Amino acid sequence: MKNIPVENVRNFAVMGHTGCGKTTLTDALLFRLGLNDRLGSPASGTSMSDYTDQEKAHKISIFATTFSAVYKNKAGKDFELVMTDTPGYADFFGTVIAAARSAETGMVVVDAASGVQVGTHRAWKCCQSRGLTSRAIVITGLDRENTDFAKTVSEVRQAFGSNCVPVVMPLPDASGVIDILGATDVPAALKEAVQEAKGGLVELAAETDDTLIEKYLAGEPLTAEEIAEGLVHAVATGGFIPIFVCLPLKGIGIDELLDGVARFFASPVTVPHRDIKGNPLDAAPSAPFCGLVFRSVNDPFVGQLTFVRVFGGTLKADSEVLNSSTGEKEKVGSLLAFNGKKQTPVDYASAGDIVALPKLKATHVGNTLCSIGASIVIDPLHFPKPVTFMAVTARTQADEDKIGLALKRVCEEDPTLSVDRNAETHEVVLQGLGDVHIDVTVELMKSRSNVSVDLSVPRVPYRETVTGLGEGHYKHKKQSGGRGQYGEVYLRVEPKQHDDDADFVNAVVGGAIPGNFIPAVQKGLHEAMVKGPLAGYTVAHVKTTLYDGSYHDVDSSEVAFKIAGGRALKLAMLNARPVLLEPIMNVRVRIPDDCMGDINGDLNHKRGRILGMELEDGMQVITADVPQAELFKYSAELRSMTAGRGSFEMRFDRYEQVPANVAQKIIASADLQVEED
Repeated sequence: MKNIPVENVRNFAVMGHTGCGKTTLTDALLFRLGLNDRLGSPASGTSMSDYTDQEKAHKISIFATTFSAVYKNKAGKDFELVMTDTPGYADFFGTVIAAARSAETGMVVVDAASGVQVGTHRAWKCCQSRGLTSRAIVITGLDRENTDFAKTVSEVRQAFGSNCVPVVMPLPDASGVIDILGATDVPAALKEAVQEAKGGLVELAAETDDTLIEKYLAGEPLTAEEIAEGLVHAVATGGFIPIFVCLPLKGIGIDELLDGVARFFASPVTVPHRDIKGNPLDAAPSAPFCGLVFRSVNDPFVGQLTFVRVFGGTLKADSEVLNSSTGEKEKVGSLLAFNGKKQTPVDYASAGDIVALPKLKATHVGNTLCSIGASIVIDPLHFPKPVTFMAVTARTQADEDKIGLALKRVCEEDPTLSVDRNAETHEVVLQGLGDVHIDVTVELMKSRSNVSVDLSVPRVPYRETVTGLGEGHYKHKKQSGGRGQYGEVYLRVEPKQHDDDADFVNAVVGGAIPGNFIPAVQKGLHEAMVKGPLAGYTVAHVKTTLYDGSYHDVDSSEVAFKIAGGRALKLAMLNARPVLLEPIMNVRVRIPDDCMGDINGDLNHKRGRILGMELEDGMQVITADVPQAELFKYSAELRSMTAGRGSFEMRFDRYEQVPANVAQKIIASADLQVEED
């Protein structure tokens, strides 16, 4: 967007555990870069990044916020810095995934007072899974009590590897930092430590090239250019993770961090991205344009805004592009560069840039846009599955008329949200990554679409089946003057076997029921299966056999046989030892080791069956099968039991019989509901 070569563009995402200081650091960088005339603060509601009403109310980052600025380094060379501040709260991890996919470098922030936390590991793993080999770590909070730089570095290296090496070092009183590679005036107390750290950096640089390692092993000193080139290559390939130190509120370490971003971080040229087939994307401005849609926003003034990360070529205003994911063409009117809530029209965007395109017609998050004729497709974004479910009902009739559009809008903005209109329970269920996620979504529906909704725990989509053989007989006979109604049906029901394709068998012989009435019986069976005889839930895995009946030459009709078939089914099921089935979810719970006992006990209490345990990235992972009925509030419960350090994911596995004592309560509750209705 500025007249800066692509090799001088640095696009990075600021990531880490919630409360580690990501947004405070971002505000300090923005102030130093001149994008803000004062130092913003999330605590006081003046942050350029956390500017929405929802973020101010909840005191956490909720959305990914992108900024771009020009930075002039000490040598007078201009760099374009594109940074995205991301949430640390687990409920909004989908935003982190999208931001990581749109960056070249992951900047992971670690609070020295808290150390490496579960959110730090989550951010690190996100970088790994999204192919961000270029990473850096920023240590904050060293001005707080009981913090120690060496201890924090040791914890970082233990968690993420010995290739995490400091490039700056704090002064003993935390009044400033020292650039290890360029330090000239080093306090005597730090000279030995700085010299040792510099030696480690030189060795890392030498290891990137055979010529340099030979020179290093021969005892010849490496030039500053050789060290710089070696470290840049090491960062790009993941062989070197620079560690910085910042005290954002005091402005300490900010200049050194910006200089390090320009010196070490990857550009769109040094770390080429690839399309879905594995082919590298050409980042040159003259190459065919290609970009990935990673965010969508319904702006109250502009309308739909589609955020695109440009990976190659040049995107120009007033042009036409191809949505290669759908095959449709889109007209690009204007391009908007965003700095928080400030938007600026620009004429073009090249590799590394992030711009918003207003009012695209058929483009969504995860789609690829490219030059017409290029047909480049980038692998779409892959988001975690929902773990929290809440039934949504409109508060008033006016809300009822608008709720569908409001839900559609919030789901278009946030792909980690989904809406399930459950045909079995007749509820609209909003699904997300946590209770706070759902609460914020409801707030957005109110503020953007003026729709008020009530939330409740969803009904479980139980099902009814039989465990034995049962017979049912019903004669529908009605005479009220004129033509009457007559139909008699004899049915047999039994459990349907997995390898049996037939769920209905016509075994009527001798014309007891004329063939033209058999479809009516089947229709009656299907309608009756919508509400089973036990508690009114859908009937499943049942095989029915129609084996006898009778008819009347004048009074028999399709309606009569449909009614008889439905009533006979209910009677047959009650004679075939009916039971309730419940959905069973396969759950993977990630927790610290000290929480194992509590979580295991809680899962057992929830009627869960623990299938296995394993160690993954320093966390214990418990795999278990748990009834869905026990999991609707598990997100909040797990957060409470693990002090926010636990997380989980789940998927539907199968239906299984409900224990008799639990089934009795479900049936009693269903009977009570019928009486109230």
